Amino acid sequence: MKKIGILSDTHGYWDDRYATHFAGCDEVWHAGDIGHYEIIEKLRDIVPVVRAVSGNIDHGMVRRKCPELEVFEVEGVRVLLTHIGGYPGRWAPGMKKLLKEEGIKLMVCGHSHILKVIYDKDLDLLHINPGAAGQQGWHKARTLIRLTVDGTDMRDCEIIELATRP
Repeated sequence: MKKIGILSDTHGYWDDRYATHFAGCDEVWHAGDIGHYEIIEKLRDIVPVVRAVSGNIDHGMVRRKCPELEVFEVEGVRVLLTHIGGYPGRWAPGMKKLLKEEGIKLMVCGHSHILKVIYDKDLDLLHINPGAAGQQGWHKARTLIRLTVDGTDMRDCEIIELATRP
């Protein structure tokens, strides 16, 4: 069983509450638009494993150290982590084919700043966009997600609202 913290679109902004909410997690996944590599380093001080992908605003060290897409397994579940991926019914070009070919059961992306947790019946997978954790952008609330992956059971999905923006 693994407890996973998920965030996206920090745009270089660090909030100490990331550490509070992700304490006790086994892994943290950042779905791009990190902004500064220091965000990843601070997350590594909190949890043993940090997985991160670069987003469309990322450059420099983030771009060099974080791939645009990562496919991996956690507790026997095939996961795809990327920044721009779309969502069920509106996948980014080529994404649906890739999800099928890779046997993905959990897809995590960011970019839209819109929090979405959707089960895709057609592909038999869970799609998660954690919304935006940073301050830059038009989103009304800053959000994070925690999720438990226990074998093929994905449960205890918690949406954490850090702040409502004016």
